[in-house]
Amino acid sequence: MIQPHGGKLVQQIIKDKEEKTYWLKKSKELIKLKLDEEQIKEIKNVARGLYSPLSGYMKKEDFESVTENLKLANGTVWPIPIALDIPSTIAKQVHIGRRIALMDSKNKPVAILIVEDKYKFDKKKTARKVFGTSDPEHPGVAEMLARKDTLIGGDILLIDNSKKTFNNYNLDPVETRILFAEKKWTTVVGFQTRNAPHRAHEYLQKCALENVDGLFINPVIGKKKDGDYTDKAIINSYNILIENYFNKDKVVLSILPLKMRYAGPREAVMHAIIRKNFGCTHFVVGRDHAGVGDYYDPYAAQNIFDELPDLGIKILKYENAFYCEICNNMATDKTCSHDDKFKVKPSGTMIREKIRNKERIPEEIVRPEVMKVLQEMKEVFVKQ
Repeated sequence: MIQPHGGKLVQQIIKDKEEKTYWLKKSKELIKLKLDEEQIKEIKNVARGLYSPLSGYMKKEDFESVTENLKLANGTVWPIPIALDIPSTIAKQVHIGRRIALMDSKNKPVAILIVEDKYKFDKKKTARKVFGTSDPEHPGVAEMLARKDTLIGGDILLIDNSKKTFNNYNLDPVETRILFAEKKWTTVVGFQTRNAPHRAHEYLQKCALENVDGLFINPVIGKKKDGDYTDKAIINSYNILIENYFNKDKVVLSILPLKMRYAGPREAVMHAIIRKNFGCTHFVVGRDHAGVGDYYDPYAAQNIFDELPDLGIKILKYENAFYCEICNNMATDKTCSHDDKFKVKPSGTMIREKIRNKERIPEEIVRPEVMKVLQEMKEVFVKQ
């Protein structure tokens, strides 16, 4: 099976009962920092190995190297800085070597952070490097600019390894690697999505599946922007699609608890590394992967992989698909040269509009079973 990124699957989970009891008691004496839901998801992603080789939050050397060069200080490719910002009141109390108890909204300890570094960072410069813009209208930039001035780095020890979000679909890399091995899949293609499926997505997934043993559909479940599909809409619609139109023995559906940063090409690299850690040997990158608005060239997310060292996972660069009325089939510009007037192209805006108005969408764009599921749901789209 493909090796995890960096050569070792990180596990920062406290599994020993006595050790867990010790840290639960010890946390009462420590400095406490309350985290939001998305920060907790990130901690768990680190601890469960999704972010291998990271074992915690980045220290200054790694943070700056990643920001400038898309590499950790040791040369391992990593595209997006991962660090924890803290308020000034806590920054004054924190020193190298201290332990901090990371708490959830109910003041229960989630993890212990071993502080190994404390530093300032230039928010505008970091945003410009990571997102390619410092425009505050960009959702990722806006979030970066809103962060506190002080960052801390260091390893984490996860106390609470519970999976409350879609538990039946929340597999970590240890579990997916066992599952792929049980299925005797030596090659697996990962498919990233944050949308309910339309026929073009289905077509690309099946094209990819023709060349490998299994398909790993891995939708992002987490904080998104206004108008995106809700998590439940994505899960429900993919379930019905797989049930009716896929060889179920060749598909695994599991979520990726992760907020979208909309960092375009850099985020595409991070998504590929995460799927490599899950055990995928291939990963689909479409046009405008992880993009937002018109901040990125449509092919930037594909081209960035040509500029980086081999990541060890094969990138499948696909064109947008459509239904051709002449071919009477799904196709891309690589396989169909008919005039645009015969091409029925899926439009996210149009699909959303028809779902909201409960209007029929042509079967050439969305499977009727998928459409029925979405139109019967009360909350299909995120409302901020």
